[in-house]
Amino acid sequence: MEKITVSIKTPFIKLEQAMKLAQLTDTGGFAKNLIQGGEVKVNGEVCTMRGKKLRNGDRFTVEDYEIVISAPEEAAEA
Repeated sequence: MEKITVSIKTPFIKLEQAMKLAQLTDTGGFAKNLIQGGEVKVNGEVCTMRGKKLRNGDRFTVEDYEIVISAPEEAAEA
């Protein structure tokens, strides 16, 4: 399985956007089909929500790729 790290500058990224950023899909429509078809796992569990928010350390897998999100930590609420 090939491992890819996606670095972002915001505290989270939506699954569909992360798939495009990792160059796993060319279009949002293809990403949507993969996600809604149950072909994407987030942190080991099938995820069918294309708007799922991924944060630092989250992982998702598609086919033979494992993608790890690298993001700044969110500030704790006071």
